[in-house]
Amino acid sequence: MNYYARRLVTLFLTVLFVVVLTFTAFRIIPGNPALAILGTEASNEQIALLEAKLGTDRPLLVQFGHWLGNAALLDFGESLRFSEPVLKLIASRVPVTLSLALLALVISVCTAVPLGILAAKSHGKKWDALISIGTQFGLAIPSFWMGIILILVFGLTLRWFSVSSYVPWSESPILALKSIVLPAVALAIPQIAVIVRYLRTTMLEQLNLDYVRTARSKGLSERSIQYIHVLKNALLPVITIVGINFGELLAGSLVIEQVFTLPGFGSLLITAIGNRDYPLVQGLVLLIAVSVIIINFIVDLSYRWLDPKIRLK
Repeated sequence: MNYYARRLVTLFLTVLFVVVLTFTAFRIIPGNPALAILGTEASNEQIALLEAKLGTDRPLLVQFGHWLGNAALLDFGESLRFSEPVLKLIASRVPVTLSLALLALVISVCTAVPLGILAAKSHGKKWDALISIGTQFGLAIPSFWMGIILILVFGLTLRWFSVSSYVPWSESPILALKSIVLPAVALAIPQIAVIVRYLRTTMLEQLNLDYVRTARSKGLSERSIQYIHVLKNALLPVITIVGINFGELLAGSLVIEQVFTLPGFGSLLITAIGNRDYPLVQGLVLLIAVSVIIINFIVDLSYRWLDPKIRLK
């Protein structure tokens, strides 16, 4: 229980830090937010009304307490641009961004793990060299540039995928999946390169340890050694990378959504920033940050299953 208690306390403190940082980031910017939103032509009465709506006319601690209480209830106020609750707007974009990030994660893990194992098994041979070259390209090409290449090849030339419209999951799951496959692949390629390199390195390190020599002396087959013992131990650092990469996938999806014109968090955040919609920007930033923290918390808990030594702590 001590392990879980420590992790829960760490989770709480990290979320609290993110909440404070999100609040203060929009308060330390010089200038009057109401004046920035309305423009210099606005009257004093209009500015006063918007300040009251935003709550910026009250003391800073009172603003924070009110905003924290509402955020705890998932009430982030009303969007100035859309005149709708911030949570409702965010919820309408969740299926796009979340499905894109999850599909990219599935593609990256399902592709990288076999490639990493193959590279480790064929260390110093042809397949190892080819996979190393491929990972170099994957790391060198940005996701948005890869997205443009995929659009040109598979969307405009071969016409295998539609790149001009997004189909909601509620209308057709198959068409919805087809509309996010290319952006998911564009997001996954750099992640595949990172996971392959980490898995290859950790598997090679594990293969040189004493327990592998002991297993071989007992007559265990190379297949069982690699897939039952070595792979399980090698996955520990890889899971850490996957947890970190999911945060990068969420951040990267904001850019990829613009390349493929997907109606997710990316377009909503850019619209909110362009219109100085502070409640909407704050809500989006906070929810994305908290989502990444919770995912990394789940990754921490998964260590107890993979590494017996952690269970003793």
